[in-house]
Amino acid sequence: MISTFLTRLYIFGTCAALTFGSKCGQSEYSSAAEECCPMCAIGSVVLKDCHGDYSTTCKPCSKGTFMNEPNGLLTCFQCKICENGFYISQDCTTLEDTVCGVLDGYYCMSYSDDKRDCLHAIKHSKCQPGEQIKTPGTKSSDTVCEPCLSGFYSPEGVNCSKWTDCSVKNEIEEQEGTSIKDVQCKPRNWNMRYGLIAALLTVTVPLLLSLIVLYLKQNHKIL
Repeated sequence: MISTFLTRLYIFGTCAALTFGSKCGQSEYSSAAEECCPMCAIGSVVLKDCHGDYSTTCKPCSKGTFMNEPNGLLTCFQCKICENGFYISQDCTTLEDTVCGVLDGYYCMSYSDDKRDCLHAIKHSKCQPGEQIKTPGTKSSDTVCEPCLSGFYSPEGVNCSKWTDCSVKNEIEEQEGTSIKDVQCKPRNWNMRYGLIAALLTVTVPLLLSLIVLYLKQNHKIL
């Protein structure tokens, strides 16, 4: 009975030693030599593992790199570069990565798992001619377009404007409007107007010339 107890105690002790010996504490990491070494603080990484009585030697992250958690790593993380629709909202430090913001005129297409960071931003869509902006784009959504109603047009895809009413200008419609172009107007009876003007010129010009000649002859006699 005693021998059985001692046997079980020996097995339990051996297993416990192996179990606890193979795991390091929360603030430790397992080195290449399988020693539990103290982790380096944020902003630094391991320069030299601990050994015997010597603790871990750490080195600070260099410019352009960061480390935002206690670690047993040999290299710092590279700072994120804000480009392709992003701008630098907060500069990278040795303790925190760069914070990128979405540029004006762009919107976020996809986010990180925690929904904190935008991973992919693209330009807002432009509405086509014959359409107008229904809802302007934001940093999180694209532009929403809608077609112009009948009787309206939009040559640049921004706003729909009503066709011109030719009768307001005392004109008549020469060409019907479309969703892209306005109505084309022309003066009423323009052929008749030009005909009257031509007729008046035909009569008045010779008469005016005759009066000039008569005036010159009378003045010549007087002289």
